[in-house]
Amino acid sequence: MKEHKIEALVLEKFEEEGWKDCFIVEIKHDSTNKLSVFIDSDSSMSFDKCRKVSRHIEAVLDEELWMGEKYTLEVSSPGVGRPLKLPRQYVKNIGRNLAIRLTDDKKDEGELKSVEENGITIEKQVVIKEGKKKRKEMVSVAIAFEEIAEAKVKISFKKK
Repeated sequence: MKEHKIEALVLEKFEEEGWKDCFIVEIKHDSTNKLSVFIDSDSSMSFDKCRKVSRHIEAVLDEELWMGEKYTLEVSSPGVGRPLKLPRQYVKNIGRNLAIRLTDDKKDEGELKSVEENGITIEKQVVIKEGKKKRKEMVSVAIAFEEIAEAKVKISFKKK
């Protein structure tokens, strides 16, 4: 119930000028009365934007006492370690490498090349055996969103 009120409050903020490309990724409320709000945007999510959303929520929580008098509020972007949840998050990560766990527990990995309505396309290197010889080839693989159990951006510190 509280999550729905918080969602409406955040969406109200996102209707303001300069916030139209922002969206909610997840809202969690736990047993210790900690409220975590993960927000993102199609461009970039700054610390300043997170702080403004936090103050917007806090003002209402303090006045309306939806969470009582003692609560913890955390507003942040999902961060690179958290799985991608929404198609919009995939779009902003085109060109980056993803580690993907499929619903059948198989794993896949590759560079995110495109995002379509129903899924994504990654490009990965495969080894092809031709008799006793092996050669490497880049292939494109389409993966439906419904087949993805979890996808995370792989961070690489290698120079290209």
